[in-house]
Amino acid sequence: MRSFLLTAAIAATTTTAILVPDPDNDYSCTSTHNPVVTLHGLGATYYEDINFLGDWLKTEGFCVFRATYGSYPDFPLVGGFLPINESAVEVADFITDVSTKTGADKVDIVGHSEGAFLSLYVPKFQAGISDIVQRIVSIAPPTHGTNFANLVTLGKDLGVLGLVEQVLDIFGCHACDDLVDDGWAIKELDDGKPIIQPGNSATIIISKWDELVTPTTTSLVNETSAKNEYIQDYCSYDPVGHIGEAYDLNVWNLVKNALEDVTAHNFQCVVGSPGKKV
Repeated sequence: MRSFLLTAAIAATTTTAILVPDPDNDYSCTSTHNPVVTLHGLGATYYEDINFLGDWLKTEGFCVFRATYGSYPDFPLVGGFLPINESAVEVADFITDVSTKTGADKVDIVGHSEGAFLSLYVPKFQAGISDIVQRIVSIAPPTHGTNFANLVTLGKDLGVLGLVEQVLDIFGCHACDDLVDDGWAIKELDDGKPIIQPGNSATIIISKWDELVTPTTTSLVNETSAKNEYIQDYCSYDPVGHIGEAYDLNVWNLVKNALEDVTAHNFQCVVGSPGKKV
């Protein structure tokens, strides 16, 4: 049975998507690091998924900014479902907004799953964004595609409030169509031209145990400006899967190292993600 909230959202649907920023974004925040924009995965929000990593980065001295992108109009409770080209515009506008409001010349992006794909896609195809972005950290991006069933499963697993399955059933998942093997967004990103743009650097973080973005080699960006890292090359006993990558302390430390241009293995590995499913 549809919830009253969902039924009301359907009745009120308009044609204009609206980005939903975190009301706690602090544009007066100062740091020796670039501002960091975090991009959640399919079916998640600004307060779920990779955004726990954002909270941790704040404790490590970073200024972090987030928003829910890609939500169906008038139903902003879960995001990432709109076509990739529409979400890309929202993300680009948000990155520009963060740069403008903070006064920072450069912004770093950290994305998980669909958000990781957008972290690669947006600087390549949205005008002027590669000039603003310096570092890209992509956790398990479906760079070269994955299968539809896995993407739908991912949306349900990452989703909050128990509404994702209903949204998928009623509205569908345009982003899933775009990111599936041979989807148009995959073909566009993988058009034979460099993914990583001049002046940008990228770190791709992957788990050998990722069960949803498969095969794991689909995440790789084999370019001179990109570094591909398997979590298990640093922490061999970490069994983390796709969902858990957003919550895993080992991943968080790899992200921090990438944002600080640290290449050494300088942290103590832990096994798994306490309190979070892997």
